[in-house]
Amino acid sequence: QVQLVESGGGLVQPGGSLSLSCAFSRSIFSIYAMGWYRQAPGKQRELVARITSGGSTYYADSVKDRFTISRDNAKNTVYLQMNSLKPEDTAVYYCNRVPSTGVWGQGTLVTVSS
Repeated sequence: QVQLVESGGGLVQPGGSLSLSCAFSRSIFSIYAMGWYRQAPGKQRELVARITSGGSTYYADSVKDRFTISRDNAKNTVYLQMNSLKPEDTAVYYCNRVPSTGVWGQGTLVTVSS
């Protein structure tokens, strides 16, 4: 079973930045598209960014031009650089394949508040 371990969350003021990392346990994931998802309180989990094995990216409109997804297949790691953070970005952030496997890590909490 693949394990996904997200890290890098925390409390940040509006306008600030955070960098998230996701380490996955099996190198086979390097052939799949990977994504960052988030789930805010009382809302459904949503995909915010995706990167294919070849490096093509997709962003949800709500994070476009503020978030950057990248991956290092040699390190089995996916990253999410988040800039110009807004209170509405507050959520638990998860990484997974796209489409997801249905098995999730513990996520990492991002709180944007003054």
